[in-house]
Amino acid sequence: MENTTILSKIRFLPPELKEEVNDFIDFLLARRKKEKKKTQPRFGAANGKIFTSPDFDDPLEDFKDYM
Repeated sequence: MENTTILSKIRFLPPELKEEVNDFIDFLLARRKKEKKKTQPRFGAANGKIFTSPDFDDPLEDFKDYM
């Protein structure tokens, strides 16, 4: 849709409806801004931030009875 078509339609609206159109445009712009913020995580972005202890795979003493 052409900008001139939209503007000509808006010109014929009463002031209270023009205010609603303005609010709706602000809503759409805010929603689009939120959508742009959602990005895919980059591979390796958490490199060096997550650590496991050296004895991670060792059996736990609490479960010796069950092993």
